[in-house]
Amino acid sequence: MERAKAEQIFVEMIENTSLQRHCRSVSMVMEAYAKKYGEDENQWAIAGLLHDADYEKYPEEHPNIIVKMLEEEGEKELAHAISAHYTKWGVPYISRLDKALLACDELTGFIVACALIRPQRMEGLKVKSVKKKFKNPKFAAGVERDEVLKGVELLEVDFGEHIQFIIDVLYENRAALDLEGES
Repeated sequence: MERAKAEQIFVEMIENTSLQRHCRSVSMVMEAYAKKYGEDENQWAIAGLLHDADYEKYPEEHPNIIVKMLEEEGEKELAHAISAHYTKWGVPYISRLDKALLACDELTGFIVACALIRPQRMEGLKVKSVKKKFKNPKFAAGVERDEVLKGVELLEVDFGEHIQFIIDVLYENRAALDLEGES
């Protein structure tokens, strides 16, 4: 799939600015991981961009709408990765793409939440701070910690290194994601 087509789907399906930021941030993290692993950067970025595309308009059917749309476009691998980005859906993890999307989705959102409560946002955000908040079930209570940990396990990455990788990508893209701190 071309990015322009993915962007068109994204714009048509998602109006909520928080969900837009979430999908864009996951897309950026996925693209960076694809580069690190020598994978298809375009495909990985699109997986991140569209993984929650149907959530706002069809929360009860998520992710079936976007998965079906991608399958109809002939994008079987993208569709599979998106259908597997939550362990409780029972979809097997076959490719590195599948595992990376699971590993990056919830944790990227969590790190953005960590940044948003800080006046300086991404500036100076440390792994230690993210881990401390991760241990507090009341902070970003909607983030399922077991999903994050299962993703880290499947992707076979060190938790702290994974957090740092995501922080670095978000910091690099802080202006585009409206995560710049107060001057």
